[in-house]
Amino acid sequence: MTQSNTPVDRQLGRRTLMKGAGLGLVAGGLSATLPAPSASAAAEGSDIWSSEYWAKKGDVPLWMFRKRVGAPKAGEPSKPVVFFVHGSSVTSRCYDLNVPGKGEYSALNTFARYGFDVWTMDHENYGKSGRTSGNSDIKSGAEDLKAAVEVIAKETGRQKYHFIGESSGALRAGMFAMMAPERVDRLVLAAFTYKGTDSPTLTKRAEQLDYYRTHNMRKRDRDMIRSIATRDKPGTSDQAAVEVLADVEMQFGDQIPTGTYLDMTANLPVVDPKKVMAPTLLIRGEYDGIATVADLQDFFNQLPSGDRQFVILPGTAHSVVLATNRQLFWHATRAFLDMPTPIAT
Repeated sequence: MTQSNTPVDRQLGRRTLMKGAGLGLVAGGLSATLPAPSASAAAEGSDIWSSEYWAKKGDVPLWMFRKRVGAPKAGEPSKPVVFFVHGSSVTSRCYDLNVPGKGEYSALNTFARYGFDVWTMDHENYGKSGRTSGNSDIKSGAEDLKAAVEVIAKETGRQKYHFIGESSGALRAGMFAMMAPERVDRLVLAAFTYKGTDSPTLTKRAEQLDYYRTHNMRKRDRDMIRSIATRDKPGTSDQAAVEVLADVEMQFGDQIPTGTYLDMTANLPVVDPKKVMAPTLLIRGEYDGIATVADLQDFFNQLPSGDRQFVILPGTAHSVVLATNRQLFWHATRAFLDMPTPIAT
């Protein structure tokens, strides 16, 4: 690995639902508090330092990327770590876009300025990471995360990290949380699906199930990338941002693994909520077609931690990262990650 530069009611009843200011539906109460260690916001104009790293999963090299305000210095306190996990059809570039004239689109920059030490990676067969004959399914992605946290531990000295995953990245993060609970501090599952019941997106995708069973790669061209932002409700993402994403993704070619699509159409559920011990935030776009509210409520109700929330973002579809209303995603996520430590009762 090298561097290159008290129990609560489990049911989601009407009394546990409340309108979050500017956010839509929020499930689960916010505990009264004692101050807890959290990220301290950095000045807006502070310089963001970045570096690349490599992890190894067996013989497979896995590319990692890190951003934070200011370079690490010996002897200074470490910052809380946030790890962004990418989905099926794009690489980790989706979290670090530069869209001229459209404001900030980089979640990595945003959370670095919030005071976090921000990491991400390209999974096996994606982006700069190594290519194999595998299909890079959800379990493979969770194994990638196991390799990645060893690098983060070495570089930061920390042993637990926040994880944020979108779409199948949320499934990867959720499975990792089951496999290595000792490594997960707080968990954010965005655009998540549990059983996929009555999902319009997965119903349509299942029409190609035989192909996913027999092929380890599928075509991912510019039009397919555009469809991520238009398939549920056109207009919820700025087309300029989608084109920038397509530009940076196409440098890696027009083929992408089928493993996550196969899991999402044939093997759900792949994350058992009863085994996710970390405090968890579920985030769903109002128009997201990959999971119904009922599907996510089912998952939410079974989470063992009383420290859990369910947020629906208005005016947002599947991709909360590409959304015109992406600031709502940032706000809800930051508030959850900075949650003060609850008083034990």
